Amino acid sequence: MRVGAAGGAGVMLAAMNMLGLSPATPASAAQFALPPASGNGKSVVVLGAGIAGLVSAYELQQAGYRVTVLEARNRVGGRAWSIRGGDAVEHLGHALQQAQFSEGMYFNAGPARIPSWHHAILGYAKRLNVPMEVFVNTAMATGWDFNGKVRPGRQMVYSLRAHLSELLTKAIDQGALNANMPKEERDGFKQFLQFYGGLDGKGAPTPNPSFGYSDWPGGYDDPGKPLDPLAFREVLSGRAAAFPQFFESIIDMQPTMMQPVGGMDRIAHALYMAVQPTVKLNEPVTAIRREGGGVRIEHKGGITRADFAVVTLPAQLLERIPNDFSPAKKAALKGINYLKSAKVAFEAPRFWEDDGVYGGLGWTDKLNENVIYPSNSFHSPRGVIVGAYVAGWTHQDTPEAFTKLPFSEQVRISAGSIEVLHPGKARLLEKPVVVNWGNIPYSEGVGALWDGGPGADNGRRTGAYLELLKPEGPIVFAGEHLSYVGLWQEGSALSAHEALKLLQAMASEKAGKRAAA
Repeated sequence: MRVGAAGGAGVMLAAMNMLGLSPATPASAAQFALPPASGNGKSVVVLGAGIAGLVSAYELQQAGYRVTVLEARNRVGGRAWSIRGGDAVEHLGHALQQAQFSEGMYFNAGPARIPSWHHAILGYAKRLNVPMEVFVNTAMATGWDFNGKVRPGRQMVYSLRAHLSELLTKAIDQGALNANMPKEERDGFKQFLQFYGGLDGKGAPTPNPSFGYSDWPGGYDDPGKPLDPLAFREVLSGRAAAFPQFFESIIDMQPTMMQPVGGMDRIAHALYMAVQPTVKLNEPVTAIRREGGGVRIEHKGGITRADFAVVTLPAQLLERIPNDFSPAKKAALKGINYLKSAKVAFEAPRFWEDDGVYGGLGWTDKLNENVIYPSNSFHSPRGVIVGAYVAGWTHQDTPEAFTKLPFSEQVRISAGSIEVLHPGKARLLEKPVVVNWGNIPYSEGVGALWDGGPGADNGRRTGAYLELLKPEGPIVFAGEHLSYVGLWQEGSALSAHEALKLLQAMASEKAGKRAAA
């Protein structure tokens, strides 16, 4: 109550969120909406037409606010970017690339997939009639290239399962679990391990169809020859080989994964079409000021004044724009580390399908880290294969090591990795496109790495993060960096919802004061 009396409704709601007294947007985020007609003609300027900005504009417009969106680029979507033939790919400090993909081909340069529990972004896809399809995140037919040897993913995964089952079986036989499990449970567990790990009657791994075949079964008298289990040292040779083993257990990587039909930018495009008259492209912001009880935004085409502002720009860019933020806010914007990931894509005939690969990821300990096979248009003549998705999957220093190389070398490494996985096929790779997000104008990274990155948070964040959640008078902030679903479109949408709650509280407070006067 004291916070509300001193700073108003918006500051009070922000404080309640920080203290856990006001629930954040729940799993029903797909149904988020501001009260109908609550805008009552009040004006809002939204900075940035990425997912957070477009969601903000859409919801504000639905509630009756007058909205203006200022976007520095000549396109919407921000980091939700699908590159098609004819698109220009601009980097800071590099020559301009022009994508040459064939008609119907596209390259998701930013987000690659959407987890099924990301209710907010999937809710907008459903609400705006954006067709979705399955993204194949894991396919056991893909190759894993570690320590100079390519093994089928299925052989790596199920060999580890076999060895873990063998060790647990030995522990039971040696009485190591006697104090922890009653005999009937041990007997049942041992039987389970035999089936789970494909063990023989003595508890040892054996050749198993789960590993794949060196000679695949055929008709008549052709039983095939299952592969042998790999040695433990081959399966877990280091972090690079270990990470894919638990990749699918990460909550954001569990099936079913989804993608919009026709490109990841289709959701952003649908939001844009709903608010298109409000959006001004090619309008980089040059200053953010407060003026009276409202805001004054200076930008390339002039000045926009409004009652409120929703700022969705990445923190490292916002910090460089002249503003009259509080000293605490300015300090909080400094030094936030952003992931500088990279991707390299090619167009090619679908030779990987001849090897039984339909979507999924190939893994490697080379600098390109992994290969993403397309999950769309199976059996069509051509597709776009991502030969590098470098994000520190296998080693935290990989993005820096890869992106400091010339583009030609990044292409060479990526094509070479595909050649190892599919011998003789690199010659079919065409029309390469390189995207190094640390050098993409108006992004300079793909997301904030709070406390070491996703999954590294220990409880609630403090310090700079909490400061950035607070409004600056009539200015509120949103973006993936202001969520616990960082680096995802979901985080952008959820942070926008929270920012709009603050804005609505402040607008209601102003309206109440005017009515009282």
